[in-house]
Amino acid sequence: MYLIPIAWLYVVILVAAAEDSILAGALTFVFWGLAPLALFMWLLGTPARRRRQRAREAPEHNDRAETGSDQ
Repeated sequence: MYLIPIAWLYVVILVAAAEDSILAGALTFVFWGLAPLALFMWLLGTPARRRRQRAREAPEHNDRAETGSDQ
């Protein structure tokens, strides 16, 4: 699962290292590397977050169903 983000960071680090100035390299790394990667990882993790939320809510829902209180 982490192969694509690692490869992307590797490429972005090489591109940032080839920039003319440190500022250009840092901006390249942030705007071509970290920002898109953070969005990608957040979107990729959405199904897992939903499963964890449903798993947390399932016992609560089952407790209400067993007691018969649907308030």
